[in-house]
Amino acid sequence: MNFYILTLFPDMVLEGLGTSIIGRAVNRGLLSIDAMNIRDYAFNRHQSVDDYPYGGGAGMLMQAEPVYLAYEAAMQKIQSRRQEESAADTVETVGQKPRVVYLSPQGKVFSQKMAEELSKEKDLILLCGHYEGIDERVLEEIVTDYVSIGDYVLTGGELPAMVMVDTISRLVPGVLHNDTSAEGESFQDNLLEYPQYSRPETWHGKKVPQVLLSGHHANIQKWKRQQSILRTKQWRPDLLESCELTREERIWVEGCSTEQKIEYEKRGKE
Repeated sequence: MNFYILTLFPDMVLEGLGTSIIGRAVNRGLLSIDAMNIRDYAFNRHQSVDDYPYGGGAGMLMQAEPVYLAYEAAMQKIQSRRQEESAADTVETVGQKPRVVYLSPQGKVFSQKMAEELSKEKDLILLCGHYEGIDERVLEEIVTDYVSIGDYVLTGGELPAMVMVDTISRLVPGVLHNDTSAEGESFQDNLLEYPQYSRPETWHGKKVPQVLLSGHHANIQKWKRQQSILRTKQWRPDLLESCELTREERIWVEGCSTEQKIEYEKRGKE
């Protein structure tokens, strides 16, 4: 998968994404991350990309032209790459336009479901705003998706872009050494992840739940599923409404009081 990040701070993006799992995936050729400096496309000697907004208001606004030229440069790179790949690939992608995501607090809130959808894209352009935002005219012309990582305001779109790249990349086949490791994580099926334990078997007087030591695969999977449901009910009940639970699971979790939950967890640890 190929990411093209249009930003005023390419070093910040590349340094943040150049380590750990994502960095190794780039080195293995599973991902490519191209951070393109919007200032390189400014049309003045000072490489200024901002100006005062019409109608007044606090702060400065990123101008349309540098952003558009950076977008065009990204598109040229994408088309060039696709033309090279199409020579050996039967799937025609040269004429298909990639999705362009503008990181904005006004956008749809980023979620695991959205990450799964975007992970199927071959190329993805992420546009990072700064100052008071970007001239609306260029957004209307190039942006396909408006995305926010939460209901708060940051100084720029770089951190949200990095969050999106990290989340999406983990879903690209081969990026994780064990491709099934993402399947049981939080927000899969709208459930939070079950509690996990490692060695030693007893730590500070607390024992690993006995079921995890039993070697009984079916019982272990049932326990993990039930723990995920209980955790979601306790910490994120809003998610539970859209979870795909069986009728028996819904009856079971709705009948679990706080005391029953505690007792259930104790039984698992004995």
